[in-house]
Amino acid sequence: MSAGGSGGEEQRDDTYKEFTEAVNMTPRALKDWLDTDDSKSVGQSDGGGESVGHASGRRIVELLEKKKADLTDSDIAHMRKVVGYVHRHMKQRPSGDVTETRWRYSLMNWGHDPVA
Repeated sequence: MSAGGSGGEEQRDDTYKEFTEAVNMTPRALKDWLDTDDSKSVGQSDGGGESVGHASGRRIVELLEKKKADLTDSDIAHMRKVVGYVHRHMKQRPSGDVTETRWRYSLMNWGHDPVA
């Protein structure tokens, strides 16, 4: 069941591939990380609640647990957002050991551990 040459299926495949390359944490590792105080201490919130990155992390866990065939257009759009965030944030890597930095913690909320 192909998209019939519309390019839509190929674009979805590309996004899926980029997402699985950008997100290097397992669903379990990401779930465990999101439960930590460090995870909750970083990122921008929209009105004092959960940070955007933390909420994204919860969505990423759901995406990682879905079958590729079950992904919706909304899921693919979020995957694109994750890929963009990880790529932008990686370009801002601070010098030195990043193990215990807000920079790393923020990336981990988005499913990417730069020291993994």
